[in-house]
Amino acid sequence: MSSPSLPLVRTTLSNSGARFQKLTSRSPPFHPTSPSNWAPRRLFLGLGVSLVLGPLPNMASGSAIRSFSASARPSVSPVEQILKNVEWPDKFPFKDEDFSRYDESPDDFFYSEPRFVTHIDDPAIAALTKYYSKVFPPSNTPGVSLLDLCSSWVCHYPAGYRQDRIVGMGMNEEELKRNPVLTEYIVQDLNLDPKLPFDDNSFDVITNVVSVDYLTKPIDVFKEMQRILKPGGLSIMSFSNRCFWTKAISIWTSTGDADHAWIVGAYFHYAGGFEPPVAVDISPNPGRSDPMYVVYSRKQTA
Repeated sequence: MSSPSLPLVRTTLSNSGARFQKLTSRSPPFHPTSPSNWAPRRLFLGLGVSLVLGPLPNMASGSAIRSFSASARPSVSPVEQILKNVEWPDKFPFKDEDFSRYDESPDDFFYSEPRFVTHIDDPAIAALTKYYSKVFPPSNTPGVSLLDLCSSWVCHYPAGYRQDRIVGMGMNEEELKRNPVLTEYIVQDLNLDPKLPFDDNSFDVITNVVSVDYLTKPIDVFKEMQRILKPGGLSIMSFSNRCFWTKAISIWTSTGDADHAWIVGAYFHYAGGFEPPVAVDISPNPGRSDPMYVVYSRKQTA
């Protein structure tokens, strides 16, 4: 039996709450900042509580949080501002239900059929690849190891990038076999088993492309990432506004881009052992292509 064939969707807001918009050429433009489309939503502002809000408030940057797929990037990106001078709550601010999903069926069923597609558009891919080229260790550096979590048939690493060890961990073996960058791969469902099968201090870089929103045990995974990173090692979580909405966690599908950066930053913070996380807006053509964001942190060296 084949797995469900579902389109990627953008999550936006409508009068009925979260609206899941199919990414087709027939889809009309949607403007979440229009007053007619305002809806109550939960918004995280570093307060450690879920607030039910109406029209989105202005952030410290002076710009309301909004979807950049529908508007040009402001002079100061709210995504980049959200983790600056953040005051984290004393306790992990999320509840179990925040990690529930519309489709709680086994993930190995959903991902059983290979999908040889890309989940972000070409400009967003190019922006991510360019970012990687700036922060990765030089190609063919002796002793350097990378891990691509939630990997597939492509990692979006720079063309020709090579290291002695590049590991892919994903859900579909056929996809992983096709990935020319990988030197080895592991098929593992992190939502069932978040334990990463690697020794302490094994990797220089860990990447995760548009999949952090599917993790139902993110703190467990981030603690494991911290364990297997070398001191000073870099963890890069990248995301857009596209997802398989039935498999994305509730807190993700009910919040916006800057909220997502705060959520991922919280994962780093509460996992422990990471430097303060940083959010970067690398969206290539705001309003004309998929937005692209990165939240990164390094393992503490002492």
